[in-house]
Amino acid sequence: MADVKTAVRPAKKKKAASKAAPAKAKAASKTPKKSVAARAPKTRTRSAGFETLVKLVDHPLVADLLAVGAMAAVAAIADQGSGKGSKKKKGGSKAVKAAGQAAAAAIGKRLMTEVDKVKKASKAKS
Repeated sequence: MADVKTAVRPAKKKKAASKAAPAKAKAASKTPKKSVAARAPKTRTRSAGFETLVKLVDHPLVADLLAVGAMAAVAAIADQGSGKGSKKKKGGSKAVKAAGQAAAAAIGKRLMTEVDKVKKASKAKS
């Protein structure tokens, strides 16, 4: 009966694999670590990116696109009739959705006209 119990028991696993893991960890810890200053990007590129973004925001075309979008949004909200005199109690979310769609459409249309002007000007130079 004792022979049957030992035959059914699974063989013990070797611990050689678990001993190799700490050796790898020790080897990895010996590699030199970079300091935070070495990993951080240079401030020169950050300021150049920020200056570029400021120039883009100050560009007249961007201001024009924002104005066109805002006017379209206001017009869409006015068309929904969501003022004090309106009989509708709900509809604010519909008005906001319509305003967003109108603004996006107006900005897209204005942007496409500018792109077309640039294309025509580049063809004329060629």
